[in-house]
Amino acid sequence: MSETSRDLLRERALKLDAADPLADRRALFALDDGVYLDGNSLGALPVHVPARVQDVLTRQWGELRIRSWDESGWWTAPERIGDRIAPLVGAAAGQVVVSDSTSVNVFKAVVAAARLAGGGRDEILVDATTFPTDGYIASAAARLTGHRIVPVAPDGVPDALGPRTAAVLLNHVDYRSGRLHDLPGLTAAVHAAGAIAVWDLCHSAGALPVGLDEHGVDLAVGCTYKYLNGGPGSPAYLYVAERHQAAFDSPLPGWNSHADPFGMTPDYAPADGSVRGRVGTPDIVSMLTLEAALDVWDGAGVDAVRAKSLALTDFFLECVEAYAPAGRVTSVTPAAHAERGSQVALRCDGAEPVMRRLIERGVVGDLRRPDVLRFGFTPLYVGFADAERAARILAEVLAELPAGDTVG
Repeated sequence: MSETSRDLLRERALKLDAADPLADRRALFALDDGVYLDGNSLGALPVHVPARVQDVLTRQWGELRIRSWDESGWWTAPERIGDRIAPLVGAAAGQVVVSDSTSVNVFKAVVAAARLAGGGRDEILVDATTFPTDGYIASAAARLTGHRIVPVAPDGVPDALGPRTAAVLLNHVDYRSGRLHDLPGLTAAVHAAGAIAVWDLCHSAGALPVGLDEHGVDLAVGCTYKYLNGGPGSPAYLYVAERHQAAFDSPLPGWNSHADPFGMTPDYAPADGSVRGRVGTPDIVSMLTLEAALDVWDGAGVDAVRAKSLALTDFFLECVEAYAPAGRVTSVTPAAHAERGSQVALRCDGAEPVMRRLIERGVVGDLRRPDVLRFGFTPLYVGFADAERAARILAEVLAELPAGDTVG
């Protein structure tokens, strides 16, 4: 490619960044001079969070101690923070609770879904391409509830549904390829079959509109350390549609979800509303770190984030096509906007040494073995100049590492 063509792409990137309504959000994050394209694994640190956490440690815990459960709002944090996440996933207040890990919430949701479906239904359909933990947890839930797991590709779900289907567990965005699955259409198909739809939002929440209420989703789970920037190991969340809350039967009835948690009675009586999704004592430090991190969303609409996400990934793919040696990488991320999340996955021979070299040169993505380079685009802090630079350095690395070179 000629230097003139490269200059034109760089100039376009600068113009796009100058016109970006979200460009000022970048200053809210702790970033260096590199290009961080792994926010779909761990979001960047918002710069104001350390001071807020310091207050949690020194004043709320250090000075107020036990009083902070009331005076600092610790006890109500799971529902309060859930209500802050709710608009990002298209849910009304009172339906999202922050607690535990994604894996634990998948277990709660799948077991509860099987129970909601009622008798005579003994199959749980699971996304055959799912993140492994979802499959492990669903299989364990099936064994405990006497159901049978049926792995099926998301686009095969409508044909696999039947009178024996109790629940369907699906990923909104495929973690390897970045493919966005049809949440509205698949949820409608699941309901038409009389089953319960459970969605994993780990790779979509904070990157694109979800519309849980609008599309009638029954149950959903998601993590908060990716596009929501809650920090490593930050607590996950559970969505229970209001219409199901009275019948939601959690397989983990902890004291925190009791109607009278301080009554200390031997018999369990579930609380009303989303509180039923709680189990034990919440991880307050991580939870309040997440609460502080969510401030970066104030005034930033999910629709604007989605528009920038699509523009960024389009531009990155254009730059890769222009810069990369012919035939060295192939996108496995769908070109159609309706089928794309907020990442680009490139199949590449010798992907591991390529990613290692990229990271050494300041472009941080990640690897999905054996041959996928994965680049996550977080619109709140990734710009078009970042996309152009990443594609340009990728092309340079590919030129340095001959095809088939797996040593690097």
